Amino acid sequence: MYLVTGGAGFIGSHLVAALAARGAEVMVIDRLGHGGKWRNLAVPTLAGLLPWEELEGYLASHPPISAVLHMGAISATTETDGDLVAATNLTLPLRLWSWCAQRGVPFIYASSAATYGDGAQGFEDDATPEGLARLRPLNLYGWSKLAFDKRVAQMLALGAAPPPQWAGLRFFNVYGPNEAHKGRMASVLFHKYRQVMRGEAATLFRSDRPDIADGEQRRDFVHVDDCVAVMLWLLENPRVSGLFNVGSGRARSFLALVRAMFAALDRPEDIAFIDMPEDLKGKYQYFTEAPLGRLRAAGYTGQMIPLEEGVRRTVAAYRGMDLDA
Repeated sequence: MYLVTGGAGFIGSHLVAALAARGAEVMVIDRLGHGGKWRNLAVPTLAGLLPWEELEGYLASHPPISAVLHMGAISATTETDGDLVAATNLTLPLRLWSWCAQRGVPFIYASSAATYGDGAQGFEDDATPEGLARLRPLNLYGWSKLAFDKRVAQMLALGAAPPPQWAGLRFFNVYGPNEAHKGRMASVLFHKYRQVMRGEAATLFRSDRPDIADGEQRRDFVHVDDCVAVMLWLLENPRVSGLFNVGSGRARSFLALVRAMFAALDRPEDIAFIDMPEDLKGKYQYFTEAPLGRLRAAGYTGQMIPLEEGVRRTVAAYRGMDLDA
């Protein structure tokens, strides 16, 4: 039995489907709400679906769990409720870490590239207290993810017993199907596809930096299937632990992403530039790129899906989905 928190969410639902396809039993901790989030779990067979407030009671019942995969979080980079974010993104994973350490259960959790802030300190997945102390996130979400990474590093440095396997995964800009429930926080590809399907131009933010042209802001776009592949590999290699970047390893521009979308749609390009919203100014990453050296050194040999191919697959999936759910 695998326990997946946030299992009805974007990355979580793909992980649940992959585990179920292997014949595994999967218990999901999440909320479906009143929208179409249930569609993310329409295919796999589930061992059960519990709301967040029943998680601790479930764990207290001593269920036979092979691994805890913690994908749930307050992931909105614009969230301002510090108490809510701290309780969800720091206190909760600390409890799960302790439970896994006590029960001898592997623990894999979602960290984030938001921990790197503007990238001035680089993007090395250095799990030492010294390496983590250099990072300066740009928002509350990034701070919360870094706070947990720091506490893990501190516990390890103090000699506290960890789970038998642990892995923090710094996901970069993930895209793919099953994002309709995320609203504004869904990937750029999701929003641009919907714009074009409404007959509008695909809009991108103007650059407010003189050294970067409009649309040339660059991110490390990684397909959700690559994120799942890394997690499945970790489950197959229980001796591997650590903090790892998960990205494509190559920064690409937003223009490249949108042009790949138009190519996948076989439509002429129609791109317009708009001003950046006020609540994103000063909190916007202009460049991210995931060095994958530590992941490769740990033994992962999977090849990341190239942007154009990943966009083609995603657009093909979008065509058969209700993206207004």
